[in-house]
Amino acid sequence: MMAGVGESRARQRDLDHRAPAWHSFRPGATAGVKPRACRSAALAVVLAVVLAACQSPPLANPTGTKAGIAATASADYGKGRVTISKVRVTTMSTRTDYERKKFGSGWMDGVSPSIPFARNGCDTRNDMLRRDLGALVVKAGTRDCVIIGGTLADPYTAKTINFVKADANKVQIDHVVPLSYAWKMGAANWTDAKRKDFANDPINLLATDGPTNGSKGDKGPGKWLPPNVKIRCSYSIRFAQVAKKYDVPVTSADKIKMNAQCS
Repeated sequence: MMAGVGESRARQRDLDHRAPAWHSFRPGATAGVKPRACRSAALAVVLAVVLAACQSPPLANPTGTKAGIAATASADYGKGRVTISKVRVTTMSTRTDYERKKFGSGWMDGVSPSIPFARNGCDTRNDMLRRDLGALVVKAGTRDCVIIGGTLADPYTAKTINFVKADANKVQIDHVVPLSYAWKMGAANWTDAKRKDFANDPINLLATDGPTNGSKGDKGPGKWLPPNVKIRCSYSIRFAQVAKKYDVPVTSADKIKMNAQCS
């Protein structure tokens, strides 16, 4: 009986010698890729999926207090078109006197108390980074305000972006309805307080890929839409939500293009 046990163990050693070890053989593994690198890549993919899942479609997030912006289900396209239909149409003025400072000096905190996150001791940019990024790294000694690191599931490009404050332009805060656009469509006649609220209201703000935001500039939906096609109906709805809240009209071309995204 003891001899049988010995023979069994010998056969198992022989099989172990000839068969590949479990940790050196993985389906789909590429030669030369270290296990740690595979684990890191897998974790990055999981984080991106989780972050994207935490984002809300605009119809479920009418105040902009929830993270990012998610795709709108096709079953809700009709509701999206109803939202878009409520926006006024007019021609854009040709005025050229827009200045950023007319909407306040950069990212503010002291806007109207009715604006979400206002007067919480932290500026609007950091509020938006906190809202839209995951895996946050906060600078010590700033009362949990200043975000110096995190991960963004960018709705405009569908890319995952690692943010570090040392390279802050990599992630920018987009005004969905651009300030210059609003200025030409009536904001020039608003009070200073209303312009400051508009510039710092989370319903009009999204953390996005910096270069993509730069390509948008002050264009309306008729001339620019996010590269991520899946998000275009949501983007159009959010544009309409902001326009309706602040009574900013859009051009006819913009409204036609917005409707088309939810059809």
